[in-house]
Amino acid sequence: MSSRHAALRRGRVSLPGQLYLLTSTTMDRRPLFADFHLACAAARAFNDLRLLGDAQLLAWVLMPDHVHWLVSLGERFSLEELVLRLKSASARRVNAARQTHGALWAPAYHDHALRAGEDVQEVARYIVANPVRAGLVRRVGDYPFWDAVWL
Repeated sequence: MSSRHAALRRGRVSLPGQLYLLTSTTMDRRPLFADFHLACAAARAFNDLRLLGDAQLLAWVLMPDHVHWLVSLGERFSLEELVLRLKSASARRVNAARQTHGALWAPAYHDHALRAGEDVQEVARYIVANPVRAGLVRRVGDYPFWDAVWL
């Protein structure tokens, strides 16, 4: 593992009940999810509640080469285990759709533990507005690969 990946892990704390903004990129930042069918396959994995255990996925957006998840961590899985479950399940579905196998996601991920004063819904709005800021669509509602529990 590169020193850059190790730096991402340094200081990482996994606390049940904590809210986290997580970001993971595809391997080599390949824009795999520009393909509608592959994005659908990954999105189906994110909506599989069995993956989460007692964690809750509050909001997410799947971009062509990365994903953002806003999660409330439960007690059953550590942060690392939860990310691994989301990545593994989505990779299996995408690889099945592509009729391939192998790594889909880069091994590292970025996490940000929300502070007590941070507005959770504002963070969720920031997440789901990613496609607008990236110029993929004009309105959030025009982009199919996101969800938030408040809707």
